[in-house]
Amino acid sequence: MSFSRKRIFRPAAPQATTIYVRPGYNRVLAEEFEALKAKRVGLVEDKVEAHSQGDLRENFGFKAAKDAIRAVDRKMHALDRFVVCNTFIEVDPATWLTKPTGTLQLGHVASIEKQDVATKRTHRFTFLVTTHGETASDPESGIECLPHNSPLAAAVLGLSANAHTKVTLPAGETILTVLAIRNPTRTELERLLTEIKPPEVDGQED
Repeated sequence: MSFSRKRIFRPAAPQATTIYVRPGYNRVLAEEFEALKAKRVGLVEDKVEAHSQGDLRENFGFKAAKDAIRAVDRKMHALDRFVVCNTFIEVDPATWLTKPTGTLQLGHVASIEKQDVATKRTHRFTFLVTTHGETASDPESGIECLPHNSPLAAAVLGLSANAHTKVTLPAGETILTVLAIRNPTRTELERLLTEIKPPEVDGQED
C-alpha cells in the first residue's frame, strides 16, 4: 500500500475528551455548521459566475471565490473534527449555586495563588470554574472565567482549600495554592455567563 507524503505527516486525531457545556451549546454548534454550509453555497455560485467571465489567469474574482471556498471547507472540517473527537455533556449553571464546596469542582468560585518557581513571584486570582469556552470577566467583583478543561483548571480541580500542587504550565513550573472555595451568586453567574458562541476552531491546512 502506498502512502502520500501529506497523509504520512498529517497530525494524529486528538484524543477524545469530555467537555462540559451549557444547555444550548449543541444547538449553537449545529447552527454554525449550517451557516458555513450556506456560505459555501453562495461562494460556489460566485465562483461559477466569475468562471463565466473569461480568462481565469487574470480573473481575480474566480481566485478569490476559490480561496474563500477552501477556507470555509477547512473550517467545516475543523468543526466536524471538534465534534467527532469530543463528548459534550450539558450542565445547568443553576446547580452551581448550592453544590458542596469540600473540593474544587466545576461551577465553584476559587481564590488561587500562583507562585512562579523560578522567580518566586506570586499572583492571586479569583476564578469561576466554568464550562468550555467561557472567557468573560467581571471588573466589579474581579472574578474571571476559567474553563474546566484549561491547563490551570485541570491542575487544581479536586483540591481542597489550602491545598497546593506543583505543576508545569505553559508559562513554566508553578506552585498553585487553593486559598478558598465557595459557590457563586446568581448575580455573578448572570454577569459572567454570556451568550453561547461557537468554538474557535483551527481551520488551517492539514
